[in-house]
Amino acid sequence: MTEQKKKAPSERQTVYQEVTAKIIRELEQGRVPWVQPWGNPNGAAAIGLPANADSQNTYSGINILLLWGAVFERGFQLQSWLTYKQAQKLGGNVRKGEKSTTIVYADSFVTKDERQTAKQEQRDPQRIPFLKRYRVFNIEQCEGLPEDLYADAPELPECEQIPYAEALIKDTGADFRIGGSRAFYVPSQDFIQVPPQPAFHDQINYYRTCFHELGHWTGHKSRLDRVIENTKGNKLYAREELVAEMTSAFVCASLSITPTVRHTDYISSWLDVLKEDDKAIFRAASLASKAANFLIDTQRTETQRAAA
Repeated sequence: MTEQKKKAPSERQTVYQEVTAKIIRELEQGRVPWVQPWGNPNGAAAIGLPANADSQNTYSGINILLLWGAVFERGFQLQSWLTYKQAQKLGGNVRKGEKSTTIVYADSFVTKDERQTAKQEQRDPQRIPFLKRYRVFNIEQCEGLPEDLYADAPELPECEQIPYAEALIKDTGADFRIGGSRAFYVPSQDFIQVPPQPAFHDQINYYRTCFHELGHWTGHKSRLDRVIENTKGNKLYAREELVAEMTSAFVCASLSITPTVRHTDYISSWLDVLKEDDKAIFRAASLASKAANFLIDTQRTETQRAAA
């Protein structure tokens, strides 16, 4: 009994290991978890980011990937989620036998000793970061909830999707150049170049490519100040590609744009990064959320200026 107790802590997975292992399993199966699962054989989830049905807030970072994965695996039609208590608060409940989806909450705390030491040394106390698991249920797993929670958000007409994307690209103010046969971002000169849209086999992927390169663009030192490496083959490059890929996926979801699935040319380098560092996917997803929000906020700012 004593020996079993000693083994238990070492056998217990950390949140980082647990989530990273899940992402690695999906990549090894050829499925890119930040590519939206729309049109999967199990269901046809509404286009968009997963959101809490009570607060109406969209989830961010790693939680987007975890909830998109649950939609794909379990064939949910909707992107709305609740905790057990929130379902009760809204007058309903989780159906008996339903399995929850685990997501995470990031926070930090200061120990009492550190607070006292910092006060004596006249410095800011150092905070200790932590992740906490909590469980949510898709509203399709609940009953007795208000009917309006189940109404699908109306999709933008197809002819409006491209103008919305064009408007966002323009509102960023990025130096955007059209031409050539390659898509890339040049940090030293701070410009983006992409091939003309008719050159794409599926023209909707032009926008996915634009938002991928804009994801890199947000990392410039004058914006979100990430380390951007342009040399293929090293880990810094693979990490930045992870951020740009997820940024594109998150922006497309927010605009209700559905690109076709990207070829998986970076999967091997992503796997190397994730297997070496079980926190890499958390950092990449968090940075991608910040980058996507940065891009979307530029459009909001331009809209506010136009209305003034």
